[in-house]
Amino acid sequence: MTCWHKNGLQAAFRARGRLAGMSAITPTTSTDLDPRRLARALYWQGWRIARIAEYLGEKAATVHSWKRRDAWDESDPTERIASTIEARLQQLILKDNKEGKDFKEIDLLGRQVERMARVGKYQETGREVDLNPKIAARNAAPKRKPEKNAISDEQAALLRAAFLDRMFGYQKHWYRAGLAERDRVILKSRQIGATYYFAHEALIDAIDTGRNQIFLSASKAQALLFRNYIVKFAKQAADVDLKGETIILPNGAELAFLGTNSRTAQGYHGNLYLDEFFWIPRYRELRDLASAIASQTQYRSTYFSTPSTVTHEAYKWWTGEEFNQGRPKSEHIRLDVSHAALQGGVRGADGLWRQIVTIEDALAGGCNLFDLDYLRRKNTPEVFAQLFLCQFIDDGESVFAFNLMQRAMVDSWESWADWKPFSMRPFGSRPVWLGYDPSNGGDKAALVVLAPPAVPGGKFRILERHQFQGPDYEAQAKFIKDTCDRFNVAYIGMDVTGIGSAVYQLVQKFRPDAVAFSYNVELKTKMVLKALNVLHNGRLEYDAGNTDIAASFMAIKKVLTPSGRQATYQAGRSEETSHADIAWATMHALFNEPLEGATTANSGFMEFS
Repeated sequence: MTCWHKNGLQAAFRARGRLAGMSAITPTTSTDLDPRRLARALYWQGWRIARIAEYLGEKAATVHSWKRRDAWDESDPTERIASTIEARLQQLILKDNKEGKDFKEIDLLGRQVERMARVGKYQETGREVDLNPKIAARNAAPKRKPEKNAISDEQAALLRAAFLDRMFGYQKHWYRAGLAERDRVILKSRQIGATYYFAHEALIDAIDTGRNQIFLSASKAQALLFRNYIVKFAKQAADVDLKGETIILPNGAELAFLGTNSRTAQGYHGNLYLDEFFWIPRYRELRDLASAIASQTQYRSTYFSTPSTVTHEAYKWWTGEEFNQGRPKSEHIRLDVSHAALQGGVRGADGLWRQIVTIEDALAGGCNLFDLDYLRRKNTPEVFAQLFLCQFIDDGESVFAFNLMQRAMVDSWESWADWKPFSMRPFGSRPVWLGYDPSNGGDKAALVVLAPPAVPGGKFRILERHQFQGPDYEAQAKFIKDTCDRFNVAYIGMDVTGIGSAVYQLVQKFRPDAVAFSYNVELKTKMVLKALNVLHNGRLEYDAGNTDIAASFMAIKKVLTPSGRQATYQAGRSEETSHADIAWATMHALFNEPLEGATTANSGFMEFS
């Protein structure tokens, strides 16, 4: 091949390479580079073997031999690119008279060599940090903790949508009143979802406004019911995990759950929610503290409760009589606090918005959780009116007056350091006494766990109380056995009337030392006198949030026997519809201590004639 023909082919192939978008890495003449390496470079650029052979002036068979022996096809893209970069970089470095563009290209190619080295290392280790050094820098930096109790805009929208969607009509009425009224006072039936609703309302308000929400209850344990409702709602409706005994949202809103100890409640400010205020001891003192919490104009207060007794400190506040105290007669007010007047909610002359919501109002408001006929059958008219129709108790005839029962109320979370209610062994190895009262004629059965005094003459404590509905005596006996497994039970006192006999027989199989009570007038009298003695001497304590304990004792009245010759004690209008099951169960346990107060262990079957 003549020289001019060979040079013409080189020019033609260089032009062809540029038109194909290939980088022309070949020198001016074919003798400037190793033909074998040049052939490989051209092959990796996409040239065919025949054209490479023509270009280099070699036989096609020779180029095929190079390709096979040097495994051109087995190289990966990284190797091909690295080889090209290396060749070009060497050319530029060896160039005598470099221009500015040459130095720029050298710098660019140098960075590519560094990048190719990282790619090679990544291929060996598979670690992403070897591919990207910025990852190592990020990993070396202090890790930022995820924001506690974070609620995104989408989650907040889900919570708002779910809030009223799950409420009944009367609860939605509370919401509308909350928008218009600064102070709400609600007298309500049992079990209509007031605590449930106001927990939801408070969370939404905290999210939307950043205002604090303060929950005050008769005891810390009772206040934590609000927290449980809030945590469950947030998780179920928007998959938000709220943490902390006091829940603090990212917008600064705090949700605090407090007992009625004035020392723990001081210093807080925010919207106030005070539940079961008609059962709280020293209520006037607490209300002064509570009103200070919500004293700023941006805050509102909400009081709600089931009724207790007309002798409670809050009753005159409810009726408006307290407002008149210390004011001239010309400023006195008279409020109609009947159900007919307050059924829809009314703002009184003292500025308080009052409402009464009975179980019948709840049913009319869409609540489908109750069987009204069933509840009327299972409770005496007096008990039904107090529990479900918002009627106050006149404890003038009660053996255990409300003022007496109030003296026994404590905040167990603050007062009982040795009580761990969520532990496998809540009271450790310390002994407890059990009292059981069976159901008679449709009322509930009850089991009470009583901590006896640690020293003679010390205090009793009602640690737990449980109620059973229905005639399943096997289930009741099993629950007593499970309780014996959780506690160190030193004594069990059981009434064997009616279904109690069947429960007692089953309990005897695992606790042959269980004491049976067969009621008569003398035994009842002694048990009541013993309980009165303990209460009058300030020797009984129970959590103030357990309002059913006080109500159970207050239901007991002194009446004449059918013969009219003796006085006895019963609850409600007949013994068959007793409402004092928790009180009687407590007295069965208390009776293990003799009337004179020296602890002993009774045994066998006890009957007085």
